[in-house]
Amino acid sequence: MKTDLSTYNNTWYKPGSTLKISLWYFVNVLFFINPLNPISSLKVFLLKLFGAKIGSGVVIKPGVNIKYPWLLTIGDYSWIGEKVWIDNLAKVTIGNHVCVSQEAMLLCGNHNYKKTTFDLLVSEITIDDGAWVGAKTVVCPGVNIKSHAILTVNSVATKTLEAYYIYQGNPARQIRKREIE
Repeated sequence: MKTDLSTYNNTWYKPGSTLKISLWYFVNVLFFINPLNPISSLKVFLLKLFGAKIGSGVVIKPGVNIKYPWLLTIGDYSWIGEKVWIDNLAKVTIGNHVCVSQEAMLLCGNHNYKKTTFDLLVSEITIDDGAWVGAKTVVCPGVNIKSHAILTVNSVATKTLEAYYIYQGNPARQIRKREIE
């Protein structure tokens, strides 16, 4: 058997109405992806307008790309760095005091490579309080980054990262305990 993308069908996947998705597309391009808008409070307002649950003191830097804000929750005093891509085909929950650094990718979707139809697979991502997702990292579907865990620069999280540990590599491996003074 061979992959046959002509038979691909994800009609079961309905993340929102066509109008809502279309409106968000333009808002996302104009106010989020566009690096000329540094105003974090405006971005927070727009995210809430589109159904995101956003806490106090959240900072969203320029160049951020968010697929569906109505599937996004961000806790208090969390930071989303420049050019972060939140490809939230499923729910993404970011806790309190979380740092998601520059160009990190949170990917909730994948494809079933075992099927000729290359079916879409989606799974939630959860990043618990105090975690740090380093620059240019990838967080794969279904991953839970537990409290105060660190995913270091250029690493790929393919499974749960335990609380208070530092992870590095592709795939990310536990390298040592995180000590906080």
